Amino acid sequence: MQKILFVCHGNICRSPMAEFVMKDLVQKSGLEDQFHIESAATSTEEIGNPVYPPAQRKLAEHGISCEGHAARQLKKSDYDAYDLLIGMDFANLRNMRRICGGDSENKIHLLMDYTHRPGEVADPWYTGNFEATWQDVLEGCTGLLRTLV
Repeated sequence: MQKILFVCHGNICRSPMAEFVMKDLVQKSGLEDQFHIESAATSTEEIGNPVYPPAQRKLAEHGISCEGHAARQLKKSDYDAYDLLIGMDFANLRNMRRICGGDSENKIHLLMDYTHRPGEVADPWYTGNFEATWQDVLEGCTGLLRTLV
């Protein structure tokens, strides 16, 4: 079973969008029994909060529920518990490596590295553009799934 943890700053926009998009793609591919997918934050700012309402609405537009999500912080033990820890931007990667004590097993990657346009997932917290984030997340998750199966 592949265990994937998506990570962003607060775990209320990009990483839960990636978590639920990936779960949807996996479910539609009939591969649910091959994956365990969650998300986490590098900060403590939003711990316990649900997915940010505009992100919830963007997922709902595509028939994807994020019901029951509560933001949580990445822990050092997550490094051993997951096969891949996928960050949304370069600051996430820095903080993920700090929290995990490095990346000795090369498990930490950017989501957009699984696309033809590597870089960062657009951050809707600052831009308000949840459509751009949706497109990045969908493309990244599709590429990641293609890589893993």
